[in-house]
Amino acid sequence: MSLEALNDPISHADSALNLNAYWMPFTANRAFKDNPRMIESADGFYYTATDGRKILDTLSGLWTSGAGHCHPKIVKAVQKQVAKLDYAVSFQIGHPGAFELAERLTKLAPEGFDHCFFTNSGSEAVDTALKIALGYHQVTGNPTRTHLVGREKSYHGVNFGGISVGGLSATRKMFSGSLLPNTHHLPHTHNLEQNAYSRGQPKWGAHLADELERIITLQDASNIAAVIVEPVAGSAGVLVPPVDYLRKLREICDRHGILLIFDEVITAFGRVGAAFACQRFDVIPDIITTAKGLTNGMIPMGAVLVRKEIYDAFMNGPEYAIEFFHGYTYSGHPVAAAAGLATLDVYEEEGLFECARENEKIFEDAIHSLQGTRHVIDIRNIGLMGAIELEPREDDPGVRGYEVHKQCFAEGLLVRNGMDILMFSPFLRFTQDLFEKAFDIVTNVLKKID
Repeated sequence: MSLEALNDPISHADSALNLNAYWMPFTANRAFKDNPRMIESADGFYYTATDGRKILDTLSGLWTSGAGHCHPKIVKAVQKQVAKLDYAVSFQIGHPGAFELAERLTKLAPEGFDHCFFTNSGSEAVDTALKIALGYHQVTGNPTRTHLVGREKSYHGVNFGGISVGGLSATRKMFSGSLLPNTHHLPHTHNLEQNAYSRGQPKWGAHLADELERIITLQDASNIAAVIVEPVAGSAGVLVPPVDYLRKLREICDRHGILLIFDEVITAFGRVGAAFACQRFDVIPDIITTAKGLTNGMIPMGAVLVRKEIYDAFMNGPEYAIEFFHGYTYSGHPVAAAAGLATLDVYEEEGLFECARENEKIFEDAIHSLQGTRHVIDIRNIGLMGAIELEPREDDPGVRGYEVHKQCFAEGLLVRNGMDILMFSPFLRFTQDLFEKAFDIVTNVLKKID
């Protein structure tokens, strides 16, 4: 399909829709509504567009659906549950599914993570984790520990806590006067001069973890509650941690009594070949946030996993008293819990984490085959996460990446762009022929784009 086809009139089915009412998230609404890209169904590795075309999905939904779209076992579990118990009050009343899922998750997590708090999204999981960290220091007699440390080029959702510790300027600039006080940011590790075309963890950059010591010296450790990082920064463009970087953060936090939070909303559930990225990197935090792959994207759900000593610290005072004044109407929702339990079954029964490890080298070779392709200035990967960074146009940063996204869709491929970075998160059991098909399309599109 030619570039001109991107401006073709929308299909008859799409033209019957009134597109004005829906204010779309993270979308150029005016441009989209002038030329919508619409999907109406999904199955396995493909979406079906409203014009009937099959669209190969290279992002597993939105980093969400590693087991494949509309997995029949998860679909069946959701259908069965919604007809049995549609909703259960989550305050002072429980239902078995939430407790069973929490137990399954804690067994999957590193040793010592004995407790799970359910949310409805990654954004809520992050804000919950930050509140747990602040509350922990309150109940353990360290009320001055109110400062939080995030990192530049990080994404921790769109709630006020997550934006505050996050480091993407586009998500912060409209709200800069209303963000949480006492937040600080480590430098990012993205350096094309040192690390371009790295396969796996780059060798340069571990020293940047020492910047945490500078922040601690300036603010004093007695004032800092927690450090939060993504083990692999996803939405910033798949920024892989340098060798020993995460280990150094862990050592510094231990030295100063600071909690370490890993935001694993993207990296958990096989994305880097293990249940959790902290297991892949052999660096264990104090708190883990997750969502997305928890239910294979089928029903919204998030979770916060905490070490036993953190949970135990809150369990004081009269037994009838609420220990942590926090929660959501839909925490541990029964339909979401059913989806989560079925998803964990699928991961285990189909050996999908093992599939991810086996596919990692195939994916790595496929994505790095684009080195030298027109406009490409970097390629990086780890597990089944990868990015192709394009040279931005001098006066229009982000436009080239957006045009690649649109043209790939026109040619039957879903690719996500973050400005001029193309991001890939293939399904855990993707096959070599599909990797080759996907990157052949990307290569051909890059040759056409000005």
